[in-house]
Amino acid sequence: MSRSVSVLLPMVPTRAEHAAPFAAFVQWRGARALWNGQALLNEQHQIFAQLSGMGLGVPFGIGVSLMPLRHPVQAAIEARTLAAASGHPITAGFGPGARALQDMVLGAPYESPLTACREYLDIVRGLLDGDEVDRRGTYFSYSGALPPVPAPPVEVGLGVLRPGMARIAGGTADVAITWLTPPAYVRDVIVPALREGAEAAGRPVPRVVSVVPMAAAADGRDPLTVLATGSSDHFAAPHYRDVLTRAGVRVDAENPAATAASLLAAGGALTGDAADIAAGIAAHHAAGVDEVVLNNVGVGRLEGPRAVLRDLEALFTGNGW
Repeated sequence: MSRSVSVLLPMVPTRAEHAAPFAAFVQWRGARALWNGQALLNEQHQIFAQLSGMGLGVPFGIGVSLMPLRHPVQAAIEARTLAAASGHPITAGFGPGARALQDMVLGAPYESPLTACREYLDIVRGLLDGDEVDRRGTYFSYSGALPPVPAPPVEVGLGVLRPGMARIAGGTADVAITWLTPPAYVRDVIVPALREGAEAAGRPVPRVVSVVPMAAAADGRDPLTVLATGSSDHFAAPHYRDVLTRAGVRVDAENPAATAASLLAAGGALTGDAADIAAGIAAHHAAGVDEVVLNNVGVGRLEGPRAVLRDLEALFTGNGW
């Protein structure tokens, strides 16, 4: 299985034009895909579809859409529509979101997030495969199929942080999407659980996508401040604090820069020159990650999108990619 590098949008764009330089970078510099996550400011599928209409259709990754915000039938329709609009395969990742979000949207958290994810992905995958779905679940139900439409393939992904969710992904998903997971944790915890779930279901082990914070060395830039700025929201979330602790990262609730330093020491973030960052990416690949998604949100927030593009260009040029 080939190892690849992708790019995460470093901002939440309100117009497709804001994201266009990054789609162009992916198109011309050979990154595997352009990724974006869930936001309440915009709808990520629409931004990517608009980019495709501008002639910037590339492979896209959604990592991840939050399940409480859309029924799995709508999710399947959106994913297939984006694949058809872009003319490229896409990765449609899903996740249950934090318990606080589940409560806010649904009135109560999922009693069993693992069951909810299994039901959700089963419906989405079945519909995208052209199957007649008949599922009556605890959280999600549907009977029917989607009309056939020619479109490139859609990989169905699941956001994975802990072994229980990794086993669900192994049994139901094409892709496991991780965030803030150091290489050793992926190798020793995530990949074995994925394999266990896949073997139990008699299906291939999903490929692994890891979204990894990056803060390239630059004059006047403090990498730890940049990394903390880009990931402080995640550092504060209970489920991320839990997985970071499991991975041996010391979480300092009062000092995000200290958490960033511990994450960096564990290999879960990237800094330095082009060679240093390439070596960090290679460590993720060696641990079983198939696609590393470079997360430059911290640089984007502090210095703007042009600085992110300069860093990416230096990285790709410096490594001959």
